[in-house]
Amino acid sequence: MPVPARRLPSWAWVTGLTAVAIMAVGALAAQADQGAHPTASAKSKPSASASARPSASASPKKTAVAAVPDGSGTGRRIVYSLAQRRVWLVDTGETTRRSFAVWPGTVSPAPGTYAVFSTLPSTTGTDGTKVENIVYFTVVSGVNIAFSNAQDGSSPQPAAGVQTGAIRMRSADGDAVWEFGSKGTKVSVVK
Repeated sequence: MPVPARRLPSWAWVTGLTAVAIMAVGALAAQADQGAHPTASAKSKPSASASARPSASASPKKTAVAAVPDGSGTGRRIVYSLAQRRVWLVDTGETTRRSFAVWPGTVSPAPGTYAVFSTLPSTTGTDGTKVENIVYFTVVSGVNIAFSNAQDGSSPQPAAGVQTGAIRMRSADGDAVWEFGSKGTKVSVVK
């Protein structure tokens, strides 16, 4: 009389196939680890407007960074030019880390040297705009003067008759000032 073949239970098959799959993935991971590794800056963000394949005729745009104004001091600092409506983030080695245009409020600080005395992640500005990355560095006639950016990315015009000390900027620039402008950071205001 023939003996019937024994069938393996389904759990045994699933366990066996899972073990084989894990070993295969491990082998592929070990093989991939032997190859070249790309590098990227932790701060780099992909641009929504970047093309996946640049055309052959496209040439890189060279943007000249505006020179840090004379008389803005030395060392690590935030430089704010009233006339140019521009901010520079300057490293200890006098290297400009970033420079960008800003939209000042109705109250401006006098030229001079200040220090960041407080930071606030977000609030509502005196003009009713929700702002973030607020970096305070002085007070003029009871009005706080601070760098910030609107949460919605807008660059609102100061409301008529309202005293505002906000020095507004684009969101990415606000992120940079927030990271750079810790408490005690020197702020140099020039004409």
